[in-house]
Amino acid sequence: MRYVKSFAAFIAFTILLNKVNAQKIIQRDEEINNIISQVSKDSLRSYVHQLVNFNTRSTLSSQTDKTKGIGAARNWVLNKFKLYAEQSNGRMTAYIDTTTLQPDSKRVNKNILLGNVVAILKGTNTADKRIFLMSGHLDSRRTDVMDSVNFAPGANDDGSGVAAVIEAARVLSSHSFPATIILMAVSGEEQGLFGSELMANNAVKNHLQIEAVLNNDIIGSNNSSGTNIINNTQVRVFSEPFSVLDTGKTLQRIRSLGLENDGKARQLARYVKEIGERYVDDIEIVMVYRSDRFLRGGDHIPFANRGFAAVRLTEMNENFNHQHQDVRTKNDTAYGDLEEYMDFDYLKKNASVNIANLANLAKAPGVPQNVSIDVKELTNFTELSWSASAFGNLKGYYVLMRETTSPIWQKKIFTTEDSINLPYSKDNYFFAVQSVSNDGNESLPVMPLPAR
Repeated sequence: MRYVKSFAAFIAFTILLNKVNAQKIIQRDEEINNIISQVSKDSLRSYVHQLVNFNTRSTLSSQTDKTKGIGAARNWVLNKFKLYAEQSNGRMTAYIDTTTLQPDSKRVNKNILLGNVVAILKGTNTADKRIFLMSGHLDSRRTDVMDSVNFAPGANDDGSGVAAVIEAARVLSSHSFPATIILMAVSGEEQGLFGSELMANNAVKNHLQIEAVLNNDIIGSNNSSGTNIINNTQVRVFSEPFSVLDTGKTLQRIRSLGLENDGKARQLARYVKEIGERYVDDIEIVMVYRSDRFLRGGDHIPFANRGFAAVRLTEMNENFNHQHQDVRTKNDTAYGDLEEYMDFDYLKKNASVNIANLANLAKAPGVPQNVSIDVKELTNFTELSWSASAFGNLKGYYVLMRETTSPIWQKKIFTTEDSINLPYSKDNYFFAVQSVSNDGNESLPVMPLPAR
C-alpha cells in the first residue's frame, strides 16, 4: 500500500497528481480506431432506404408478405446479420426470437407472432460471461398506432437505430473480443415495448450477465420542430439514477453514502460519454438525468426495471413533424418520417459512438471486485482497496475522482497496485475503480462501499 508519509512527500505527490490528471485521457486503441474508420454513412443510408421500402413495419402488419410488412423486414435484417456473420469465423450467429402476443384491448387487436432479430458475437474467453447489448426497434407506426396497412416509413423512428445495429454487425463481426456482444432489432416497441420485455425476461430467466444495454431510438435527424434548431454535434444519453429494485436497506445505503447519482445506468452514461467522445470526432454526448423524455418510453426501460445498466441514445433535437405522423403536407408543412429528413453524417457519428463503446467494453477486463473505502477513522485521506477480476488482460487500474457536484469523473489516477491512499478527503469527493487492459480499454467503474 502506498502512503504519503511527510509534508514534502505530500506536496510532491499532489503536484504529480495534478500534472498527470491535467491531461485528458485521449489514448485510442488502434483496433477500435480501425473499426470506427469502417463505419459508412452510405451503408447506413442503404439500410434505412430498404427499411422504408417495406411500406410499413407495424408490429400488426403482414407476417407472410415477401416484400411488405414486419415479417419481410425482420427476415431482411436476419439475412443481413447472417451475411456479416460469414466473416466472423463462426463467432457470430443470428436468429429470430419469437413469442405469441394475445389481444390486450389496447394496442394489440389480434394474435400476433412477435419476433426480435438477434445477432450474437460470441466472446473468445469462455470464462468471461459478460454481455454488452445494443438495440434499435424494427417496428414503425402511423398517427393511428393500430393502422397496420398504410405507409409508415419509420426512417428515423427507428430505422436509424436499426441501421446502426446492422452497421455494428458489419464492422464488428470480423473482430474478436473476450466478452460477448449482442445486437438486436426488436419488435413491438410502438405497441408497448413487447420485444424488449421478451429479451429482458429471457435475460433474467437464463441468468445472463448483461452489463450494459445501449438502446438507440431516433438518432438520425439534426433539427427540431417548432424551435428550428439545427445541431448535428450533440447526442443525448438518458439514464436513471439508480435501479427501481434498490429498496429497503439498499436504498438506505444509497442515501447515507450520497450515491443517488451513481447507479449502474448513470455510470454507464458517463462511460458512454467518455468513450464516445474519445473515438468520435465532432460529437458531444449530453447526459440527461431522466430515464426518458416526457410522455415517452424506450426499449431500455424493461432492462432497467430488472436491474440491468441500460441507457437510451437519442438525437439532440427531435422533430415531431417527422415522428408518429402520416406522410402528408398541411398548410405548407411536410409531415412524415421519411429518409429525406435525415442527416446521415450525423447518424454515422451516433452509430460510431455505440460501436466504440461496445468494442471498448468487450475488450476490457472484468470489473474490479470487492472495491472498498476505509471509513474507520476520521482523516483527510482516502484509502481504497480492491481485488482483481477473475478474467481479462489486466494492465492495472484507474482510480476515478470527482467532486460531489460534478456530473462526470474529473481525475484518473493509474496504479498497478490493489490499493491506494490518496491525499483527498472522502467527504469531499466520490471515487471509483476501473480495470484497464494492456491496450488501455477500461471496464465500467465500480463505486466503493465502506469496508467492514
